[in-house]
Amino acid sequence: MNEIVRNAQSSVAHTSLDPQDWSAFRALAHRMLDETIDGIANVRTRPVWQPIPDDVRAAFKADVPRGASDLAEVYREFAEHVAPYATGNVHPSFMGWVHGGGTAVGMLADMLAAGLNANLGGRDHMPIEVERQIVDWMRRLFAFPDSASGIFVTGTSMANLMAVLVARTAALGALARQYGIGNDGALLTAYTSQAAHGCVSRAMDIAGLGTDALRKIGVDADHRIDVAALRAQIAVDREVGFKPFLVVASAGTVDIGAIDDLKAVAELCREEGIWFHVDGAFGALAIFSPELAPLLGGIELADSIALDFHKWGQVPYDAGFLLVRDGEQHRQAFAQPAAYLRREARGLAAGAIWPCDLGPDLSRGFRALKTWFTLKTFGIDRLGATIARSCALAKYLEARVLAERRLELLAPVNLNIVCFRYLADDAVNREIVADIQESGVAAPSSTTLDGKFAIRAAIVNHRTEEADIDVLVAAVLEFGGRRCGDGVIEVEAPPLAAQ
Repeated sequence: MNEIVRNAQSSVAHTSLDPQDWSAFRALAHRMLDETIDGIANVRTRPVWQPIPDDVRAAFKADVPRGASDLAEVYREFAEHVAPYATGNVHPSFMGWVHGGGTAVGMLADMLAAGLNANLGGRDHMPIEVERQIVDWMRRLFAFPDSASGIFVTGTSMANLMAVLVARTAALGALARQYGIGNDGALLTAYTSQAAHGCVSRAMDIAGLGTDALRKIGVDADHRIDVAALRAQIAVDREVGFKPFLVVASAGTVDIGAIDDLKAVAELCREEGIWFHVDGAFGALAIFSPELAPLLGGIELADSIALDFHKWGQVPYDAGFLLVRDGEQHRQAFAQPAAYLRREARGLAAGAIWPCDLGPDLSRGFRALKTWFTLKTFGIDRLGATIARSCALAKYLEARVLAERRLELLAPVNLNIVCFRYLADDAVNREIVADIQESGVAAPSSTTLDGKFAIRAAIVNHRTEEADIDVLVAAVLEFGGRRCGDGVIEVEAPPLAAQ
């Protein structure tokens, strides 16, 4: 036996990827952690975003690394060539897309999760219990029954796809997974608004139902789905022999953050016997805020809800989530028996329902830990206050826009998204957005509303303050003035932006 142990130890010495010098590794690891924390703590001293230099991009055309490299050298390359040219959503002046700012707490939790290296596809271990606890918390917050199920996924795009698959299985029966959707499946129709996220259409494509089976219903003046038009389209489809099976309502549309009349849509779906799904990518977490939660009235009636903790929840990417009212219907859409996934009465393979029974992934990371740390450390009340604060900042930006004669508000401000433009043509406004991004002082994005190019500011980062809004407005006025020749207002850039 001793000889076997010695041989095993000798083999480890030759094949293990662990550090040969743990003390040196520990010192470098502490340096990495310290410098990463410094980067978050001092985020305001650097540009929000900056273009990638040609030589930096070219450096990543190198051949496959056959030999080993010193870890310190690999880290140096990261620090010099990767970190400075990231998306920038950690910065408080990043307002381009609905990206959360993350937290130092979440970063540490991600490190701990990587250290455990747990696979949350199944089996009996505590990381899965952490995920189950968050599922239970979400059940309570959204007033779902104890039989509801939930699962972490990459993001709401995946969660919406999975909801389509659950609704499809509920409509056609579990045998459709074996025999295909058949003639009945070809008659299925789904409904969403013209303002819904494009991933809903893509979900219909991937689910094999086709994008033409998705009816895009018009919206009212507040960009909410027109419920009367929805009802009429369902009636028309039934009349000609189609089988309506799914309505996807939005809790926070992608362009302006509108929330559909969820209660009215829920009542219609109940009358018609149609699956009611809510795409709440960022808006669903308004449930954390007593001030904003009433805007979600009716979400508790949904058959399923998709959301992202990595947006308003400030959890580091990625942490999407799907909640399904009927856990058994959820399981029937994905569970698949296999000898290597056999459940036992005891041991590591114990347990009845594993996460792999509720989604397509058997290999799953520990996304739940950074979410658990975030919810436990800050609490729902504080996170809710942060969410409400971002909406108040949007109202502040709205007031700034309305007060400026050279700016035009293009849509009502529902939550945290403000769409406006400089009083000039689309070409000028398009250049203004690029000018601001390249300056490093802020990062708005753009969209098109009623045929007009819009500057879109999505205020999601918990670090954002009124001063950051003022910088964005000043930048729009400065670059607009430069391009239109009607005056220049100087904008103070971060110290590194000019480098």
